[in-house]
Amino acid sequence: MASVRGLVEKPDPEDAPSTLSIIGRYILQPQVFEHLDKQEKGAGGEIQLTDALAASLGSNPFNGLRFEGQRFDCGDKAGFLEATIAFALSRADMASSTRKIIKTYANA
Repeated sequence: MASVRGLVEKPDPEDAPSTLSIIGRYILQPQVFEHLDKQEKGAGGEIQLTDALAASLGSNPFNGLRFEGQRFDCGDKAGFLEATIAFALSRADMASSTRKIIKTYANA
């Protein structure tokens, strides 16, 4: 585990302070919801959980876990589809039928 020192919501790659990312698995302290309740808009004109997390740094414990593995952007429809396909292909009970489905649509 590593202690978190800062968070940036959707930075441009050239402005990103590191190559680390947040992938959306949290155990949240109640104070984070107090920040969200203020409904302050951040990146993209949206209320951002990342901004609420950043606002609570220093006043609450905040740790991250580095992992090795594949990451999918499930907030994007194509990314969600890719994650679903990758998951299905990794399962012995689904891989064969998933390959058949992919071939059917790939040849359409």
